Amino acid sequence: MPSPYDLSSMTALICFEAAARNASFKKAAQEMNVTPAAVSHQIKALETDLGCSLFLRRNRGVELTEKGAFLFIAMQRGFETISDAVTQIRDRPETVDVTIRTTTAVSALWLTPKISAFWRIHPAITVSQILSDVPAMTNHCDLSILYGDPQEDGEEYHALFRDRIVALGSPGFAAEHCIAKVEDLLAAPLIHMSSEGTGWTNWTDWFAEFGRPAPRGRSFHVNNYMIALQAAQDDVGAVLGWEGLVESLMQEKRLVRLVDDSIPSPMAFQLKIHRRATVKARLFAEWLIGSS
Repeated sequence: MPSPYDLSSMTALICFEAAARNASFKKAAQEMNVTPAAVSHQIKALETDLGCSLFLRRNRGVELTEKGAFLFIAMQRGFETISDAVTQIRDRPETVDVTIRTTTAVSALWLTPKISAFWRIHPAITVSQILSDVPAMTNHCDLSILYGDPQEDGEEYHALFRDRIVALGSPGFAAEHCIAKVEDLLAAPLIHMSSEGTGWTNWTDWFAEFGRPAPRGRSFHVNNYMIALQAAQDDVGAVLGWEGLVESLMQEKRLVRLVDDSIPSPMAFQLKIHRRATVKARLFAEWLIGSS
């Protein structure tokens, strides 16, 4: 039976990709643990098969011809697709039905209790969390929870909830600093989130909504929201709280509202359903949206 693909020798193609990426037969040979002569032989065979030159040989290395560049781009796309598939298989154990990516704070404060409730209804469906507090570069998961507006990336988005943002502190902090109004917070110790790329509202944004200047009190900077919340419970300073996330901490009086004023969150928490999402992942997604 003839092959459905019109391909030259895979060995020759792999040698070509390595040489093109490194712009050197020698570096390609080192990467592949063969001799430069072996790489050169494979590429010559490939050029003969294709009936064209793929490289311009220079004293200091090699350069791709126009046709060589065309083939290299095509191979890069193919290898990237293969690499993505291999990574997904490696990252997704056979025993896991659903993988969902979110931040440590959303996981601890909101998602994990939701998963526990879901398991009481669907005990046979396993859900695995991928926790990261930096923007994801890849989509090796079924679902993601993001804070922000939907992106124009062809994926499916559903708003989960949109909070109000309040100023919180421990009961001891509130008593010590006698916080009664927004102006009292301007000179008070504040806990700032310094992680980049999250889009989370900061203290300067919060004060600006009330027509107030940037705060001038002592600052404590962290790049993890869970640490920020713990620092607030330890009387380090006031922290901004998203009501839907910190509801349990407020109910337990570990953190209290310092002032009555609050602002609506400018963005919602979104559930992103990736194209690779399985039937079971979509079942969990529908349940999560319905229970929010």
